[in-house]
Order: sequence, then structure tokens, then C-alpha cells
Amino acid sequence: MQYLTPAQGFLGLAGDEPAPKAAKLPTAVIVPFGLEATVSYGRGTAKGPAAIIEASHQVELFDDELWREPIKRFHLKTAKPFPIRKKVAAALDQLEGVVGDVLDAGAFPLVLGGEHSLTAGAIRPFARRHRDLVLLHFDAHADLRDGYDGEPYSHAAALRRCLDDENLTLISVGIRNISAGEVPFLEANRRRIDVYWARDRADWDLGAIEKRLAGRPVYVTFDLDAFDSSLMPATGTPEPGGGQWYPTVRFLRMLSEHARVVGFDIMELAPIRGMHAPDFMAARLLYKLLAYVFAETTLSFPTA
Repeated sequence: MQYLTPAQGFLGLAGDEPAPKAAKLPTAVIVPFGLEATVSYGRGTAKGPAAIIEASHQVELFDDELWREPIKRFHLKTAKPFPIRKKVAAALDQLEGVVGDVLDAGAFPLVLGGEHSLTAGAIRPFARRHRDLVLLHFDAHADLRDGYDGEPYSHAAALRRCLDDENLTLISVGIRNISAGEVPFLEANRRRIDVYWARDRADWDLGAIEKRLAGRPVYVTFDLDAFDSSLMPATGTPEPGGGQWYPTVRFLRMLSEHARVVGFDIMELAPIRGMHAPDFMAARLLYKLLAYVFAETTLSFPTA
């Protein structure tokens, strides 16, 4: 795998950010994978990874919640974009190989999409390594169709294809759109699938979620339409009634404190020309996830 220079890659680093004992730090590898093959409404996800990386150069490295520069806790590499196979199934096989190589090298992989169908390929190496793997899914849509428009690996079937691995369990958060055709599969698989509907957000039992996740390996897939469409219009299928920034990152902090996050992806940014806020928000989210994963301790804002 070839990598961008630190200045070209995520966060636009100068190259001297890590602490003196940098050799002992863990490594995170960002894999841009701008597949756009099955989108069914708005287009533009192929440009998502580049837009997130470009916006990340404006992200402040100091985190006021953790009261430190999280980048000093890990090495960061950004893979050079590479040609993506055109057929969806072949592209997922390709991504599976890339993520597997990152894991074999002892690094922490995270994938920037691209359409959400990618998760079905990215998660395979994790499912082989962790027999008790939980897939934590942030999204507006259930994505439990058994294919869409004749494509079994459609973005609308992303989580259904992940669940083809029978050892995987799924927790979906913030869902506010499901089709009648998906309901029978959901009802037949209640043992493996928990859905936290956006309409019931005030009643979510976070303690129960903590217990469910405690100590377990968790892969996070974050479709950016999980955020409310007023915050994240730059996605193919925006939905009203979605999440806000601070409740979402508090949920992610809880996750990092109780579970073992082994990998994650961020999907479905479709940049809008001249509108920088969604790109920047996606970049901030990625850095926040990295901060939580690699923080040795979580610190509150200091008080006098």
C-alpha cells in the first residue's frame, strides 16, 4: 500500500506531531474508498473521501473535551487513492483484502466511503478475527433489504449483507426509515438485531446499551445521514429527525469507555459545491472517533 505524505493526508500534519516515544504508539490507517455504484437518489459519494481529507486540514488538533492533542497518542497514515473495481461484489472483495492487510500489519483500519455497501466488505476481516463481534450502526435507514434494483450488494442492503455472517450481532442507532419488505427479516432476527428508533431517542436506555457492549469487540459503521438533514444535507438520502452533534459524540464516548472498538468506517458524504460545513463535520467526526479510540484516559474540561 502506498501512502500520502503527512501534509497531504488526513489532518494535513506537518510530520512532527507525535510525542518523542513515537515508535511505541499504535498506528491508524485511513483507507479512502470512493465507490459509487448503487446509489439510488442523490449522487456524489465517490468524492466523499477527498472532501473529508481536504476539510480535515482545517480541523484543530487540540480537543477541548479531552484537553489534549489526541494525535500525539497514535501514528496516522492515509492511503493513496487507488483504482476501485467497477462491479460492487469485486470492489467489496478488494476492500476486504486491503483492510485485512492493514490488520495483518498490526494497525487500526478505518474506511472512508463512498457508498454504504462498502461496510459488507470492510467488516469481513474483523468478523473472522472476532467471533463475538458487534456491529454498531449509525444511520437513518435500516438497510436490511435483501438487495435493491437487482443488486444484492446495494447500499440499501448493506447491513443485510453484513448479517450474512451468522456470528455477527447488530445494534442500529437513530433509525427513522424502514421499508415494509425489511420488517419480516427484522422481526425474525430480534435475537441478533436491536434497533434504537430516532423517534424514541428520549427513552433510550443507555445503561442497557453499555451492558450489551461491555468488553466486547465493536465495529462502528457511521452513515452520515444519521445526523439530521439540517446538519448533514450533503448525503444521498437525507432524512429529517436525525441526531445532533453533542448527543452523538457523547454516545461514541460511552462506547469507547465500555467496549473495545476494533475498527470503523464513515460513509455516504456526497459533497455539495461551495458548502464546506458537512465536509468539515465529517472530518471532525473522524478525528473525534480516533481521539476516543486512542485516548488512554478521558479528561473533562478543567475547572478552576
